Amino acid sequence: MNLINRVIRAAMLDVQFFNEVERDNSLNTEALMVVILVSVAAGIGAFLGGVIVNTFGRAFMALFAAIITGVINYYIWSYITYFIGTNLFEGTADPGELLRVLGYASGPRIFSVLSFVPCLGPMLGLVGAVWSLIAGFIGVREALDLDNTKTLVTVIIGWIVIVIINIVIGSILGIGALGLGAITSLV
Repeated sequence: MNLINRVIRAAMLDVQFFNEVERDNSLNTEALMVVILVSVAAGIGAFLGGVIVNTFGRAFMALFAAIITGVINYYIWSYITYFIGTNLFEGTADPGELLRVLGYASGPRIFSVLSFVPCLGPMLGLVGAVWSLIAGFIGVREALDLDNTKTLVTVIIGWIVIVIINIVIGSILGIGALGLGAITSLV
């Protein structure tokens, strides 16, 4: 129940929550669990969408791509954000702090499980992604102790790098349009 309460507090953009998570090393595994659960939800949405519009094989590819990219994106974005925030803007944090706050911030991406629903699904996936990005902004700001402008630049640069990586990997693997479902797992 604590996991659910923490995800809800993150989704409610509770600044105090992000300050608590930043300092609590015991939440490393739980933050990763949030990312995995949300990535599985994105994978299920991508799979169901793949079954509806493509072949079963491509649907499985979309399932695994969404799960794997969700977890990989989490680590890459956390470390890029840490690097930019501490080196470019002299923020004060360690990588674990960014991993924890961004892990919980990914909670609203759970809506991507509905990405297969015509018209409504992609919009819900987008809402979840934007909501997670906003939660990530608050978490990064609190973890790095930066002002809003420096936080915004840090988050945007990190997010752009993740988008580019996803496009390149998606192109190489030939995931194509189904790979775009995995891009909603950016935060």
